[in-house]
Amino acid sequence: MRSQPASFGDVFELRVSLRHIEPPIWRALRVPADVPLGVLHEILQTAFGWTNSHLHEFRVGDIRFGMTDIEDEMFSVDEDAAPLGAVARGESKLVYLYDFGDDWEHDIVVERLVQGGDGTIRCTGGARACPPEDCGGPPGYAHMLKVLANPKDEEHAEMKRWAPRGFGPEKFDAVAVNKKLATLSKRVARWRK
Repeated sequence: MRSQPASFGDVFELRVSLRHIEPPIWRALRVPADVPLGVLHEILQTAFGWTNSHLHEFRVGDIRFGMTDIEDEMFSVDEDAAPLGAVARGESKLVYLYDFGDDWEHDIVVERLVQGGDGTIRCTGGARACPPEDCGGPPGYAHMLKVLANPKDEEHAEMKRWAPRGFGPEKFDAVAVNKKLATLSKRVARWRK
């Protein structure tokens, strides 16, 4: 992406993909440039279907952004004081890490900066369901899918009981995601006033 300053009303078009998962699990998002990374965290949780049960951080080059209310002095910047537009300006990729045990790494690729957007947060596309929380990261998820696909596997019955009800690895519902993001958009709009 060409380096240009983002201003109020501008919108980033992002493509966010989980690393180390094939076929890919991804979401396309439109996010106002003025939202802080702390709000981007909420957007990603909603868009992917995570449950916000674990710690997270953003990485931009060597700079780490995170929550200030945890006892970890390794973060150099408060995510709530860092607007996406300031962080992503001139960057083509950020990394979002969710769950420091399972290590779900998300590549956030800035595809485009649109000047004069409407400020609405939207999911414009995506593929595949979010892995269940606490399944063991990408290797555990791959194992889970292998076991669930084989009713003759000795772990199949137990894994089926453990998996979230109705879980299907190919399920993705952009309409449902956008309903949830609409609530977040309203909260962000109130915050701007």
